[in-house]
Amino acid sequence: QLQLVESGGGLVQPGGSRRLSCVASGFTLDYYAVAWFRRAPGKKREGFTCISSEGNTYYADSVEGRFTISRDNAKNTVYLQMDSLKPEDTAVYYCAADPFCSDLLPTRLKNDSWGQGTQVTVSS
Repeated sequence: QLQLVESGGGLVQPGGSRRLSCVASGFTLDYYAVAWFRRAPGKKREGFTCISSEGNTYYADSVEGRFTISRDNAKNTVYLQMDSLKPEDTAVYYCAADPFCSDLLPTRLKNDSWGQGTQVTVSS
């Protein structure tokens, strides 16, 4: 019942933008931190951004200044606004929730299952 569903991926040209959504079902996100992860073929998942229950945000150097994480608790949703996309951003994107960002970044400490994720392909 504690499920997160990612959506919004697709094909985008280099330099373009894309907005991903992470919607919670079966629970409310108000008191959870939410992080975004991504996995490229042949690589392990990496967490690159997180937003705390208080709204504090954290970014990896690879996305700092280009990506923005935000939340709308009324909609039980966390968003990832991706701007200035690069081919190296091509990956399957996942989200995960935990009480604290410190338990999500740089790696997810809990052994919960992952959702399907959403594919983002940056190519011209």
